[in-house]
Amino acid sequence: MRTAERRDRLRATAAERGLDAVLVTNLLNVRYLTGFTGSNGALLVRTDGADLFGTDGRYVTQAGVQVPDVELLVDRSTVASLAAEAVRRGVGRIGYESHDVTVDGLAALQRVLADTAAGGTVPELTSIRRAVEAQRLIKDDDEIEALRRACAIADRALAELASEGALRPGRTERQVGRELDARMLALGAEAPSFETIVAAGANSAIPHHRPDATELRAGDFLKLDFGATVDGYHSDMTRTVVLGEPADWQREIYALVAASQAAGRAALAIGTDVVAVDNASRDVIAEAGHGEHFLHGLGHGVGLEIHEAPSIGPLGTGTLAAGMAVTVEPGVYLAGHGGVRIEDTLVVTADAPELLTLTSKELLVL
Repeated sequence: MRTAERRDRLRATAAERGLDAVLVTNLLNVRYLTGFTGSNGALLVRTDGADLFGTDGRYVTQAGVQVPDVELLVDRSTVASLAAEAVRRGVGRIGYESHDVTVDGLAALQRVLADTAAGGTVPELTSIRRAVEAQRLIKDDDEIEALRRACAIADRALAELASEGALRPGRTERQVGRELDARMLALGAEAPSFETIVAAGANSAIPHHRPDATELRAGDFLKLDFGATVDGYHSDMTRTVVLGEPADWQREIYALVAASQAAGRAALAIGTDVVAVDNASRDVIAEAGHGEHFLHGLGHGVGLEIHEAPSIGPLGTGTLAAGMAVTVEPGVYLAGHGGVRIEDTLVVTADAPELLTLTSKELLVL
């Protein structure tokens, strides 16, 4: 099972850091390492000994199906019971997810360890920081296939709405958003990846506008930012269309963003610094005099979370590696007039990046 391989990689990381075990409490990381999708679960990964998965009585049957290869501990106080069991099994140094455990939670863990040790040696707690997230940066074949399926559903949902005339003047942003969500669900998505953005006219100049009762009008830009979730993995795509014959300024802005987006996609190569990728796209817009109208980073990682590492922007850190799934989404936003964003989800490979969102990026006039 791929989950077993993932746990082995975390085990190796823990051993390198001189840890005897890692207590994983972030539910998405638990899912990544075990396949468990319930709302209460934690995992103790040991460097020299059997791993232990904890949940409560509601999920015994589910755990038996999803986590058949890890010893099960059933207790409503899942994290505390795993910590206590670690003491009983002689664990000396325990790594924990400091970005997930609260200050009060850490204090409670320390009390459990001390009480269970009962005067003996109390295990040391040390942050393992985002060790699991670091593994999640590189997607395996199963993850990439889930991303492909999620992107395909989003592609098809938009194509169906466009072909059926659902994107037309007189409808509201909210109506279009709800119909797009419903279509993705009908096509097999577990859920939308996030709150779908539908922004018409001047609202399209607001990067994360929430759809409201604004009516679509002839001559509007219509910006659609949406995605589908499949097996827990998220797709992310933005397309901007025009309702009726576009004005010259709309064609110019669209062509500029399309050129910027193409430059960003072309820069996705193994070993490239994420800031350099952002620069490749941003420079196109800046040289055209619209640098101040590109209001956000170029992109982000996507997977079990809609926004995860790496961050591709002026403040990003690190370099690209094969298997990273990222978005490229430049935009130009002219307040009071309208804006354009074009976004794809791609996977970095040894060759050209694999494009997962296949909807045409030619200006669509409806």
